[in-house]
Amino acid sequence: MVTGDKYTTIAAPGTGDFRDRGSKFLAFSYPVFTLQDIKERQQALKKEHPKANHHCLAWRLGTDGFNYRAADDGEPSGSAGKPILGQIDSLGLTNILVVVVRYFGGSLLGVPGLINAYKTATALALENIPRVEKWIEGLYEISFDYPSMGEVLYLLKQCEATIYSQDLQLFCTVNTGIPKPHIANYVQKLTEIRGVTIKPQ
Repeated sequence: MVTGDKYTTIAAPGTGDFRDRGSKFLAFSYPVFTLQDIKERQQALKKEHPKANHHCLAWRLGTDGFNYRAADDGEPSGSAGKPILGQIDSLGLTNILVVVVRYFGGSLLGVPGLINAYKTATALALENIPRVEKWIEGLYEISFDYPSMGEVLYLLKQCEATIYSQDLQLFCTVNTGIPKPHIANYVQKLTEIRGVTIKPQ
């Protein structure tokens, strides 16, 4: 849920296990921040469950409401990805991926049965995970010379920025998220440090 300058996501991964007429539906939920995160989680699950019949999923990223996907992975259209996304949206979550891995048990469940199975497995994977409110962030790449590092990192800590990656060599690069309420003030402060360049991502 997006309220003012904050959004809600899950604090940690979760799992759910639902069974119906021999079919197993194993749900895995993850907090994610980028498409790369999503891709890596998917690849890891495919390695863990290579014999599963379907890897259906839904994800939502960001706070504008436009960056999401629901995939049925061979199940009848609308019977898997949409119910998964429906559970994510009913809890008002973003920056989240849910994958439901299905092992077919021999009996056809029909579309209503599949919708119920994917919805229930997702709900189980989400029900006991703590939720967190996080700042909506502006993403920036900050480049600077090594001597400026202390000053840059001090300012980022002061404004509760998230550091997503850093390369602190002779010439340093930090990819960071600055909370929305602090952007104007702290971007200005950072650009005033000699030798610092800051680029929106």
